[in-house]
Amino acid sequence: MPSQNATLNKQELVVLAIKDEANNIRSFELALGDRGDLPVVEAGAHLAVHLSNGLTRQYSLFDAPGIKNSYRVAVLKDPQSRGGSQYLHEQVKVGDKLSVSGPFNNFPLSPNSASALLIAGGIGVTPILSMAHHLHRCGTSFELYYCARNLQEAAFVDLLRDSVPFKESVEMYFDGGDPSKGLDVKALLATVVEGRHLYCCGPGGLMNAVEAASSHWPADTVHFERFKADPVTTAANTEFKVYLARSKVELVVPCDKSILKVLKEAGFEIDTVCEEGVCGSCLTDVLEGVPEHRDQILTDDEKSANDVIAVCCSRAKSGRLVLDL
Repeated sequence: MPSQNATLNKQELVVLAIKDEANNIRSFELALGDRGDLPVVEAGAHLAVHLSNGLTRQYSLFDAPGIKNSYRVAVLKDPQSRGGSQYLHEQVKVGDKLSVSGPFNNFPLSPNSASALLIAGGIGVTPILSMAHHLHRCGTSFELYYCARNLQEAAFVDLLRDSVPFKESVEMYFDGGDPSKGLDVKALLATVVEGRHLYCCGPGGLMNAVEAASSHWPADTVHFERFKADPVTTAANTEFKVYLARSKVELVVPCDKSILKVLKEAGFEIDTVCEEGVCGSCLTDVLEGVPEHRDQILTDDEKSANDVIAVCCSRAKSGRLVLDL
């Protein structure tokens, strides 16, 4: 489940600096106008950036936890951008203000791990980098494996090779688009070490490979953060009803609409960020009925409990859901 301590609530931050970190990857340093202290950042945390074009996007923080008066995020300009990364790369300049909320953390480090394996792919290195800083500071043994297509498309290479105090714990792989020349995740994850936790963030292909290679690991020792949800087939969608217990309102969710869309059309304000089941901001308590979970934020145990639902993407197995709204 998502975790958070103190957070900003759509507060404007000033863009202090913009830096090209690699081809199509830029970092943005953000701060309060008076350079005051910001909410504490945990390793693996992200910000929600609410853009003036109406979009909200999530970007991971890559600094070592403990910096008090600025946040730094790295943004990949996605060729299939729906307007978020393209806007930041092309429209935002130093001195501009961005509306930001957070930090939030759906990808926290486990306090119980004796050691860690960190696997990053491409822009997925951002939360992994903050984790590495924290683990090093705490004296926890770890190894960081960083995978990218080529050197030019990999952010923070010089930093990881030359500057960080844990550079001996870092291995990099540039496969040129041929996975057979990259990291052998099957061999890396073949042995389960007691007390070791695995953290992975990157493109879907890498995370699917890591998930398959770690299927024999204890479920509570394997952690992923996904930027996008896997495609879900909607052809078999069926109509169902949602009853809002506190509001005493019943609504019909047709095949071609999400619960979230129906709720918004009925005038209900629901917190949303990703709207595809990877951030957890719209999680809503289920009082009765059986959800059909389509999110990628809840664990298998949390899904089997059937007491919460991501209304942005999930549906119902039962004909009716009763929600705590």
